[in-house]
Amino acid sequence: MFRFIDPVSLRTLALRSDITPQVGRIAETGLAAAPRPLRLAYAGPVATIKADALDPKRERMQVGAELIGSDGVAAAAEVVAMAIEAAKAAGATGISVDFTLPDLVDTLATTILPLDPQAIDAVRRELDSKDAGGLKVAGGESYLPLLYAAGPFESAIEKLAQIDVGGVLASRIAGLREIAARVGGAARLTLDPTERHGFEYQSWFGFTIYAEGVRGLLGRGGTYRISGDAEGGEPATGFSLYPDPLIDVAANGAAREAVFLPLGHDPAVASQLRSGGWRTIAALSDADDAGTLGCTHRLDGAEVRILP
Repeated sequence: MFRFIDPVSLRTLALRSDITPQVGRIAETGLAAAPRPLRLAYAGPVATIKADALDPKRERMQVGAELIGSDGVAAAAEVVAMAIEAAKAAGATGISVDFTLPDLVDTLATTILPLDPQAIDAVRRELDSKDAGGLKVAGGESYLPLLYAAGPFESAIEKLAQIDVGGVLASRIAGLREIAARVGGAARLTLDPTERHGFEYQSWFGFTIYAEGVRGLLGRGGTYRISGDAEGGEPATGFSLYPDPLIDVAANGAAREAVFLPLGHDPAVASQLRSGGWRTIAALSDADDAGTLGCTHRLDGAEVRILP
């Protein structure tokens, strides 16, 4: 986080870069006795420490939801479906969701594709950068097939299943298929099992959301542990969306409907219109013109009439 010192009180001010850890602390303290699974939602501004090359903005809005108490397939499927529905409700179109398995290398390195512990980080890095030559140099030549087990979900999951000759990944593969079935045709699905960028604290499952017309990612989510590593801490599943691009598109889109309120209009009628969702713009003088003020309708007595 960004930290500043108030020179008068000497207290520290911190600007958060992610709201998810705050939600986790709330769940394990003030809501520790609440029945599980616990479903929480949040929204607020965050300040990104390092900007992405595709998205240089360092201040943005983060909205999301967390399912505390479970990181199983059912929880993951619910969260992915909710994230897609939320993105659509916010105006996103052409949604694509990319699945990943953040703990894939750790799982394979201790089973069917053993690695020297000192080589694991290097193999992860080269897989993440999709560098076949670097992967060989790092001692991960046996991991090369994973680079090609990526792409459209149905074909990629079959390639991953062929690599899993010992059945070590059987439960994960079955879980991915179940999550994909839950999503159905709500979004285009892809799989990149070795992607780890942005999934450093996720456990067995992660996903990234993209949308048509949005540069970079729209959001991401997955399974994780609160206040612990993969072996400890309370399990949880959640997602975060960064809707600023969608807000910008909506703001620059078609004009919102607004009702022009002439001088002498009935305030009670105007209040009723606003309660019903109308936006109203009141005249301050006879010189005010409904069209100039961007109105689409005019209040005539108690009736709302569209402007010619």
